[in-house]
Amino acid sequence: MIQLHTSEINFKDLSITHVHKKALKNSYISVTDGAKVILKTSSTSKLYIETLLTKKENWIRKQLKKQEQNPPREINLEDEVLLFGELYSIDVKDAEILRNFLSRLRKPTKENILRCYDNFYKEYAKSYLTKRVEHYSNIMNLKFSELRFKKMKSRWGSCNSLRVITLNTNLLKLHKEQIDYVVVHELAHLVHMNHSKAFHSLVETYFSNSLRVRKDIRERRVYSIDASKYPL
Repeated sequence: MIQLHTSEINFKDLSITHVHKKALKNSYISVTDGAKVILKTSSTSKLYIETLLTKKENWIRKQLKKQEQNPPREINLEDEVLLFGELYSIDVKDAEILRNFLSRLRKPTKENILRCYDNFYKEYAKSYLTKRVEHYSNIMNLKFSELRFKKMKSRWGSCNSLRVITLNTNLLKLHKEQIDYVVVHELAHLVHMNHSKAFHSLVETYFSNSLRVRKDIRERRVYSIDASKYPL
């Protein structure tokens, strides 16, 4: 069993969530939705942690400032749906599956409603994302063994050595250009199972402006539902 230990540490005026995991080979710092700073390390050394945070302080504050300048936008449950980077009325044709899920709810609790949204994105992904993967796989002349769809918290997609591509159903909340970038990115892993220069060159061959789009995804606007964070 993987041992994790989480604690709160203070760094100057910042509150940092420290996740200690012995198996980690590298240290990671992230700023999540809601301006929460998370540090993951295999070390508990106060000197090591302080040195690392000092080195990355400017980056951390830059990310926090971006979130401050782009406050969450409210999404009204059972009234709106986030699709392809835009908010739409739930009455639009593309949201028919979502309306059907919601109409069958016996107990319209927030948890059940959110589950309907998740199920909607999964069903829509099977149709839309499958077409995009097939489109680019033909262009790139690359064959995958299986395509899977799953809601994931920390990645947009993955490709393993068995040539199985898994895509995050939350991709449907991104703009279409950003979705296509992720598709090409994962297909390129069929050739390069890394993020080497050759890998990025292959992505750029079939998706121009990949660096710009990748940056856009990382700096995407934060959305929420009734003040609760809605992960993108």
